[in-house]
Amino acid sequence: MMQEIGLELLKGIGKLFLNPLVYITVVFAVLLGYVRVKRERRSFRTRILWGWTEVKRLVADTWLFALILSVISIATGLTVTMDWILAFSVASILLVVLYVYQIGSPIFAAALAILAMGLGYSFSFIGFDWNPADNWMVVAVSVGVLIGAVVFVEGWMIRKEGAHSASPILEKSSRGMNAAVYLSKRLWLLPILVLVPGDVISTYAPYWPQITIGQDAFGLVLLPVVIGFAQKARRTLPVYFYPVVGKAVMVVGVSVVVIALIGIWMPIFGVISLAVGVVSRLGVWLYFSMKERQGSYAVSPHNLGVMIAGVLPDSPADKMGLVVGECIRKVNGLSVTNERDLYEAIQINAAHCRLEVLDHQGEVRLRQHVIYRHDHHRLGLLVVR
Repeated sequence: MMQEIGLELLKGIGKLFLNPLVYITVVFAVLLGYVRVKRERRSFRTRILWGWTEVKRLVADTWLFALILSVISIATGLTVTMDWILAFSVASILLVVLYVYQIGSPIFAAALAILAMGLGYSFSFIGFDWNPADNWMVVAVSVGVLIGAVVFVEGWMIRKEGAHSASPILEKSSRGMNAAVYLSKRLWLLPILVLVPGDVISTYAPYWPQITIGQDAFGLVLLPVVIGFAQKARRTLPVYFYPVVGKAVMVVGVSVVVIALIGIWMPIFGVISLAVGVVSRLGVWLYFSMKERQGSYAVSPHNLGVMIAGVLPDSPADKMGLVVGECIRKVNGLSVTNERDLYEAIQINAAHCRLEVLDHQGEVRLRQHVIYRHDHHRLGLLVVR
């Protein structure tokens, strides 16, 4: 019996790949990498990360969270309806295709789906009938808890991966000099198992496994949830900026879950939780965007030395522990103030490079590295010039 249920469950999970959202997300993850590489080559004549990094990390960064949320969803009996899943998938596709991932958080798609259900319009399209359930307010409670938890995961991913995936862009400062801004633009995909009530699934897929809870029958659906994120750092170094943004988004996620839980007794709070989530998540983006536009650039030409705008992975610079935002004062004993000085000083002793660096706290530290024949001939440094 358990073996048969497990087999049917695997078949049901396979239905994930019938959702066009999955393929559209993969395509746009490829596009993200392609655009990023072109932008980096335009600014620095080289790429920093492999062009397929965004696709590779699409699920690799989030699979554990997807598993945890699936267990929590089923164990707590969070139930959504097929009409919400349909509306949510359509809204998610729209947000992915628009490519404006400042509003790519799943809270926006979830709220749009509940709004579509609340409007109550019915229609038919190519034999499919859209008849939103009357209990949309009750559905909003489960949606608020589930999506609030996903927003918490979104904040965690921003905090952990935001700085790592931030791509430098050269732009002109108010004084007409090149300075670096950092754009982190990512997509993450979480396939989450959710419960769907009634016999809706069995009508279209009779083999789908059914779970009976009390007097009601439930089916399992593997729901693809897409997280889109885009935010620029300008006045703050990425290593400090994105963790703060991530913490703020995590607070939004927790707030949505707490408010949605009140909906167990007063269903209207399920809707309120989504509204609060939309306003708060939008507020986080606007607040940090406006804040970063004020003041000077964190990475711009410095009269004390050469500012590091980026470090290529596994390069000599990376092995020396050099990081974005540090300032190279001396190379092989010679003071440097621009990119030309830097590489002329390297040639003095190309086999053994010694650097004097100002770190983020303005303290001097020494770094040295033996340059091998196969190493990057420019140390793997990207500098503002």
